[in-house]
Order: sequence, then structure tokens, then C-alpha cells
Amino acid sequence: DRLLSAVRARVRLAPGAEIRLEANPGTLDEARCDGFRAAGVNRLSLGVQSFSPRSLAALGRIHDEREARAALDIVLERFERVNVDLMYALPGQSLADVGRDFDIAIRAGAAHISAYSLTIEPDTAFAAHPPELPGEELAADMQALLESLLAGAGFERYEVSAFARSGERCAHNLNYWSFGDYLGIGAGAHGKRSSPSEIVRETRPRHPARYLERTGTGDFRQDVRRIDGQDLPFEFMMNAMRLAGGFDPELFPRRTGLPLAAIQPILERASARGLVEVRPGRIAPTALGLRFLNDLLQEFLPAPAA
Repeated sequence: DRLLSAVRARVRLAPGAEIRLEANPGTLDEARCDGFRAAGVNRLSLGVQSFSPRSLAALGRIHDEREARAALDIVLERFERVNVDLMYALPGQSLADVGRDFDIAIRAGAAHISAYSLTIEPDTAFAAHPPELPGEELAADMQALLESLLAGAGFERYEVSAFARSGERCAHNLNYWSFGDYLGIGAGAHGKRSSPSEIVRETRPRHPARYLERTGTGDFRQDVRRIDGQDLPFEFMMNAMRLAGGFDPELFPRRTGLPLAAIQPILERASARGLVEVRPGRIAPTALGLRFLNDLLQEFLPAPAA
């Protein structure tokens, strides 16, 4: 409440501005939710990940199925806009397990569901001790199943990992995917800002103690990366090609300062591969392009230096 009040005192917020909070079922209760709503939060993302005790244990989550269901009921009673995050292709997970997880979220009344396939990140416990994961064919079947379940329940896939009923798309993330700017506040936060002369990505110190040490300097930046011209097409497309509906071609020069002609040969090549559809007023990934998004994005990587 103190943070949001300070923001409102300094920045004119748009009417109905989306104020989103991410929450964990293991640390959520009615009193906290009431406090979040009173402070102005109007969209809550709940990191359920799974309703299966076996999957939750494999992920090392602190909540169990009962807590996940209870937390979902609590937030759905208090917030009109709720995101539910679920994962698939988890250790030991079956096709039936995936169907059950998404069926529970749909039946509970969630109007926005994000579906993420488990990926093994460096410097994590899974990287040090890799679990046995479902094979690629089974993972593809899991994705096909959840897409079918969500489509049958009235959800539209509007981003590679996000599904929403009509009017429930997340404005917060749409800003990222359209290569918009954002200010990162707090330990480990990322930000992006544009000016007529440059586009900069910034990172704050990850450790809270290091972040607090910067309070007296007025400079909270740990890493600053200026995106030069040759990297801009990839940086833009890495975001925009996540959108199932793609983007208006006019957005590319507006966000990057480059003419659309700078990527025209790449678009033609990707289109010939069946990964991109180019039509008047719209550039969008095809169903094949969304499924093989990394292959599509590699087309826009800058050529290696000689």
C-alpha cells in the first residue's frame, strides 16, 4: 500500500490501470488477499504449477494440492482478473495428470491460464541432478491436450504460453511482448527504456543487501546493455513473435527506429519455411512458427562477426 500510494503521488495512472501481483499458494490467505485488494491490486497471478502432490514434490514447492485449491478459491472470490500458472512435462507426469491439472483450473473458474513446459536452467538443483522428464513426443501430446481442453472451454491462445477468455488478456505482459518500455524497481528487477538515440536494458543487483547499498548513490543499475542496430531486429522479434496474432508492421519502426525493409529478406525466408504469415496490416507466426518458435527466432539473429 505504501509503495502504490507513493507511485500514485508521483505518476498519473491511466483509468483502470492494471496492477498485478504474483502470489504463491503456500503463503496466501484471506487476510493477505483482502490487504492486496485494498491497496489497489486488481489482477493476481497464482503460481499453482500443478495440483498433483507428486509433481509439487518433484518441483520442491511448499504448497500441496489442498492449499492450491483453497488459494485459488480465495483469489477468485476477491479478484475479477486472475491468472493461474501451470506447468507440464514435469518429472514422472502423465498425460492424464496434465488433463487433471488443467481441468481443475478451468472448472474453478479461472479466465486466464498460462502453460509452461519445464525447462532445466543452469545453476539450479535440476541442472546439478537432472530428473527424468517426459520425452519430446509425450511433451508434445501434453501440449496438444491442454490446448484442446482450453479451446473447448472458450480460451484463446493469444501468446505462446498464455490462454485467456474474451476480455481477460494480461495488459502487463502484452507491454513486454510488444517491445514496450518498463521500469524495474527492487532487487533483481529488469527494466527497458527507449529514447530517440538509444534503447537500453537495465538490471538491478539481485542480492537485497547489494541493492540497498545503492540507495545512497541514486544509481541502482548493476548491468546496463545498450541494444545496437544489428541486435534490434532479434530483440524486437523475440518478444513480438510470441504473440499468436503477431503485430502491426508499423510497430517495428516505431519501437526500433529501423525501417521494415531491414527485416524484409528475413521475413520472406521465414515465410517460405512456413513459419511466418505476412499480410497487409499484420505480421504473425503461423501455427508451425509458434510450435517451433526458437527456429523462427534464429532467423533474426545477427550474423556472426567475420
